[in-house]
Amino acid sequence: MPSPKIKLESLRVAIAHEWFVNYAGSERVVEQILNLFPQADLFAVVDFLDQKNRDFIQNKKVATTFIQNLPFAKTKFRQYLPLMPLAIEQLDLSRYDLVISSSHAVAKGVLTAPHQLHISYVHSPIRYAWDLQHQYLKESDLDHGLKSWIVRWLLHQIRNWDARTANGVDLFVANSGFIARRIQKVYRRSATVIYPPVDLHNYAMQSQKQNFYLTASRLVPYKRIDLIVEAFAEMGDRQLIVVGDGEQMAKIKAKATRNIQFLGHLAPQILREYMQNAKAFVFAAEEDFGITPVEAQACGTPVIAYGRGGVCESVQGLDRDRPTGVFFDQQSAASICDAVLEFEQNCDRITAIACRENAMRFATARFQKDFLEFVEATWQDFQLGKPFPN
Repeated sequence: MPSPKIKLESLRVAIAHEWFVNYAGSERVVEQILNLFPQADLFAVVDFLDQKNRDFIQNKKVATTFIQNLPFAKTKFRQYLPLMPLAIEQLDLSRYDLVISSSHAVAKGVLTAPHQLHISYVHSPIRYAWDLQHQYLKESDLDHGLKSWIVRWLLHQIRNWDARTANGVDLFVANSGFIARRIQKVYRRSATVIYPPVDLHNYAMQSQKQNFYLTASRLVPYKRIDLIVEAFAEMGDRQLIVVGDGEQMAKIKAKATRNIQFLGHLAPQILREYMQNAKAFVFAAEEDFGITPVEAQACGTPVIAYGRGGVCESVQGLDRDRPTGVFFDQQSAASICDAVLEFEQNCDRITAIACRENAMRFATARFQKDFLEFVEATWQDFQLGKPFPN
């Protein structure tokens, strides 16, 4: 017989996350899940958060793996990726009723028993082990030579492990339809889409815009800031402001012309002011979801974006009744130039209020409601012994 109905607040809950080293998109998801389940205990491969930056996990202690104590782990923990599948399996979660993994690499591989419900919120299957392997090898200069073949073999082993451990998850939640399709492709499992929380309460809408375009990102290869700079170097009569810093700063700056300004890393409140005043926000990455385009729209600012990935779900194109942006179909400077021209020809169709209202679909309160309702319904079915979909 099924056990009597249990209130969620009485459940013993474990939250497993990859690693706690900063406060980025996946950590914001953990923060809100923890707000829903404040009784939860936290688990991760490593935890190197400073004491002053632990508020978002309610200053909880995190149970970690043996990788935490390996040489140079604090700065080089990603180098231990081949050991992470073994490490995550050593975390003992056997005393919990509900296990929620927040996974973009190995967190979904925690071991659970048949009497435990395991829900995995997937930011992405391991990108550099699956469809982005060849891009990763090229960008890391690992596409040739003996070291390349060693890395390829290791990624092959990780793919085998990753596919196998999908069987230990009862239900998958994806952060976008794009990632749900990736989950179906690599795990042959369906996933419920619950968009991640975007904290929008500090992003005020502004209708009056200034005459500049904006992009903001870490300056790393896959963000393709180089293409945005190349495009605006060809459009010398249009101003571009680049916010962010990273390994490609010098390389990208070398492509810039006088109409392009680099501001480096800015405090959040200063970046918000630039978002509020920008004519449009330019985004050239293929992202799993993409938080900054949503933040820009919350400021009433249209988005010019590469038309692949999660941004296709967070931005309304010109084919919609209330568009909030323009898409370009190739990651190239020429395609970006064409999209800027298309935006300028149609900008009167895009209103600040439409951008703002579209962004509010991704507010924190909406995530909390959707995720809690999903867990409640899933737990009820689990108690009743109902089979879950494949």
